[in-house]
Amino acid sequence: MIQPLIRRAGSADAEALAKIGADTFADTFGHLYPKGDLARFLAQTYSRDRAQAELADPGNASWVVETGGETVGFALAGRCALPHPQVTPECGELKRLYFCKPWQSAGLGGALFGEVLAWLQADGPRDVWIGVWSKNFGAQRFYARQGFEKVGEYGFTVGNTVDREFIFRRSADSFSTFHPKLA
Repeated sequence: MIQPLIRRAGSADAEALAKIGADTFADTFGHLYPKGDLARFLAQTYSRDRAQAELADPGNASWVVETGGETVGFALAGRCALPHPQVTPECGELKRLYFCKPWQSAGLGGALFGEVLAWLQADGPRDVWIGVWSKNFGAQRFYARQGFEKVGEYGFTVGNTVDREFIFRRSADSFSTFHPKLA
């Protein structure tokens, strides 16, 4: 088996990021939405142009996980855009961390998550936020092991469906004292 590689994404990765984003979202959450709503959401949220814009934004960073020339996972981080009254312009957010089904629970999530947190903390400690679907219990447990706490909720809209999302936060001061459990 080829050892997976985690690396920062560049503009040449826009197509792969758009594809894996759409594929993993549809595989994981597609059953929740009417087909037309899902198709419109995927076309808007995971287009090549949007991936290119996210890669070009200096306030964002993306990573890809590759094995054998295939992209099997990715992450996106940047300025926090979650609707919570304590979010400030200095706050960071893990916006996406997705893996193709065969690579979910393969032990790579912790390594990719560590890369994202290191980037988010590179200029000094800051609060980090994450939005998590209310029924994604595995992700909620993982983030809790990393020192994140549920601090709010909001509605995540896909077409006419509004999902209940939880807002998790890890405070800036915890980054110098907390040692995560990546397992």
